[in-house]
Formats: sequence, structure tokens, C-alpha cells
Amino acid sequence: MNKKTTLLAGNVEQKFGERIARVESTTGEAVFEVEPENLLEVCQALRDEEAFSFDTLIDVCGVDYLHYGISEWQTNEASESGFSRGVAGSDETELPKEKTQYEPPRRFAVVYHLLSVERNHRLRLRVFPHDEETPIIDSVCPIWSSADWFEREAFDLFGILFDGHPDLRRILTDYGFIGHPFRKDFPLIGNVEVRYDPELGRVVYEPVTIEPRTLVPKVIRHDDRFASFREKGQDDG
Repeated sequence: MNKKTTLLAGNVEQKFGERIARVESTTGEAVFEVEPENLLEVCQALRDEEAFSFDTLIDVCGVDYLHYGISEWQTNEASESGFSRGVAGSDETELPKEKTQYEPPRRFAVVYHLLSVERNHRLRLRVFPHDEETPIIDSVCPIWSSADWFEREAFDLFGILFDGHPDLRRILTDYGFIGHPFRKDFPLIGNVEVRYDPELGRVVYEPVTIEPRTLVPKVIRHDDRFASFREKGQDDG
């Protein structure tokens, strides 16, 4: 973290105290967590306080931490024999239990990326909705109008609700779409498929006909195109 970012993080901690918690970042950025009940107050101050002047909301995105740190693809230990995701992932207990040290307190999170054009510094906020069954937090549209479509996207793809949003409806999927495709438990084959019915003269929804299967194993193969000239010469000799 450079001197400017360190100063910003210190000012944020001094301003908000226990209402905000600093998160260590491997990228050297200023990252903080805030509880849902403090979100609007903190965002309003970050925008209006002269020391911060975060006039621009760059992005709002959802995160699903389901199965976080539990991997069924051991890429770091791959050898020339290849590696595979050929694992039955339907039962959570069958996944390898190699977890990272970080365990998120809740399943869903909303992340805000803030920019101050005037002061040329950035800040990242993360909020965990209290209810995992129906995740809901306050909309920041009254503070940054650019949050409008960002929050609609997070609602569409993750099912996170934003209280006070002026027009919270799907933005990428169809209005009749079932489920939220960026959730970790959403089936890869989806729930329904769409086709045009010439007899009815309209688009119809039907149960998906694709059979679920284990993903094709990924294998590291020898390929002469990527061999060095020296290796090619030895092979030719």
C-alpha cells in the first residue's frame, strides 16, 4: 500500500471508528467492510466529506461465497499427467476439504468500487446482508445514481434485493427466468430452455433437455507448436 492509500485508509478509520472495519488487501488497495445498517451513512459521508470526495461509483457487484475455499480442481499440483474436475460435485460432502484461512461470515456480499476524481484515490466497500435466504440491503441510488443498473445486475444474477431502488427488475435475463445464474448452486445446464414454436407462433419455455454430466477432464498435452527450437532439434535428431 503506497503512502497516499495508507493516508486515505487512516482517515477512513479515524472518521468512522467501529462503524467500519478494515480488510487486508493483497493488491495494496484500501478495502473496508461495513454493516448493512451503516451503509448509507458511510456512503453519504464518503461522497460529501472533503477529505474523501468520492463523487463516482465505478461499480457495484455481488459475490456468492458458497463453498469458498473448497476446491475440486487442484491446479497448483497439476503434473504432466494432467488434472481434472472429474468429481461428483452434487454432494457437498464429496468435495475436498482443503480450505483457505479466510472464511466469510455470511454467504452473499455486495462490493462497491469508489473513485474520487478530485483527489485521485479509490476505495472498496464490502457489505454482507444479514439474511442469506433473502439477502437485502439499502440501495445507494439516492447517493450515486450510477448504482441503478449495477444494482439491477446484482439482483438479476445473485438475487440480492436493494431496498429503495427505483426500478428493481431483471436486466440481463428474461423476465420469466427462473433462478439467479451467478449463484454457486445454480445448475450449469439451467432450469428451462427456450425455443420458438411455429404452431403457437411464439416463444415457449420447456424443461431443460440437456443431461447433467461431469465436466470433461482438462489434460496437459504435449504440443509441438509450443516446444522450444532446442527441444524440436533434439526430437528431430
